[in-house]
Amino acid sequence: MNNFDTNGKKAALKKALLIQPDLQVHGGGNTVAVWMIEALKSDYDLSVMTWMPFELNALNRNYGTGFKKAEFKALHVPLLFRFLVFILPGFHEIRKLSILIRWCKIVRKRYDVILTAYNELDFGKKGIQYVHYPHRVLKRFREQCLDTRQAGIWRWLNDLKSGNQPWCGLLDFSAERMLENRTLVNSNWTGEKFRGFYRSPALTVYPPVPGEFPEAPWDEKENGFVCIGRISGEKRLEEVIDILAHVRPHVPDIHLHIIGSKVSYNEGYYQRVKKKVAEHAAWVFLEENPSRNELIELVCKHRYGIHGTKDEHFGIAVAEMIRAGCIPFVPDSGGQVEIVGREPRLLYGSDAEAVEKILDVLKHPKEQQALLKHLASRGDLFSTEKFMHQIREVVAEFLQNKQ
Repeated sequence: MNNFDTNGKKAALKKALLIQPDLQVHGGGNTVAVWMIEALKSDYDLSVMTWMPFELNALNRNYGTGFKKAEFKALHVPLLFRFLVFILPGFHEIRKLSILIRWCKIVRKRYDVILTAYNELDFGKKGIQYVHYPHRVLKRFREQCLDTRQAGIWRWLNDLKSGNQPWCGLLDFSAERMLENRTLVNSNWTGEKFRGFYRSPALTVYPPVPGEFPEAPWDEKENGFVCIGRISGEKRLEEVIDILAHVRPHVPDIHLHIIGSKVSYNEGYYQRVKKKVAEHAAWVFLEENPSRNELIELVCKHRYGIHGTKDEHFGIAVAEMIRAGCIPFVPDSGGQVEIVGREPRLLYGSDAEAVEKILDVLKHPKEQQALLKHLASRGDLFSTEKFMHQIREVVAEFLQNKQ
């Protein structure tokens, strides 16, 4: 962006606001948000609005960024409001989002563009929203929220015990305003879902995979698998272990590294996975909470990857495997099939089919080389440089259309 006016003088930067409730949680959604910040911090007067403070060092460690304090303004909800939200009855997440969006609507006129990587939001005016999977808020918020329009302050107070309803009223959500936003999605598959739910257009901008992935000769890589993702039930980590347990009798030197982090809401599943890992301790290893550099180093050392999540909306872990030079095997559903270019040798519809296809590749070196060549052509689709270029283009076009 050119930051100089027609007289060659420094022009005032356009003001941008990015809303992301919780940047402290590591995951694909926040990866998108953080690299949106990276894309816009130099060319815009950027503010980042979150529920509570976040640590720049933690962002840099988790996402491979190099943020400095002076590069953008960090806004967060005061401690007293955060305390009140957690002591009142109802669902915390709805309250947090309601307060953030109400705050956004109060200050929205100060900003030239408002963005989020937190799915569908109504900013009170047109903005840019990045949707990882549509929440069908048109239906959900009508069911839960719209009757608050007839509620006065006494009705609002009496309804506190109902949980969501009064907070949805505070949110003042309008599906019609939300659909005026410029919508970005993380895959063509998600875009089809969004268009099906809302009859509204969406542009695919693939999430970025941060970090430098050093090349390693195939012969020097370990004959093992990596599986990346939080330790949560939808990742099907127990099934991943079972799949490779059926491969090992035919290829006994393979092993598996499960690379992820524990999530607070799924303690029971975490304990089950730890128990299963212990049962196969000779060849399954649990790598918890690695730094970004540690994750990259580990993945680059291995030949293969495996993903267990069905109907994954995008599957950033699969893109990480490809950029690290792995051959990943993924369920034949969701946006992850786009990452591997819909290559049938890498897609499985059942666990039994996964075993069959893995063996076909592991036993045939020519197949491995053909797949590596195919996957190498796809890695740049998920680079941080491509993502930032697309975000800058989208924001510039949005501002141009406002004039």
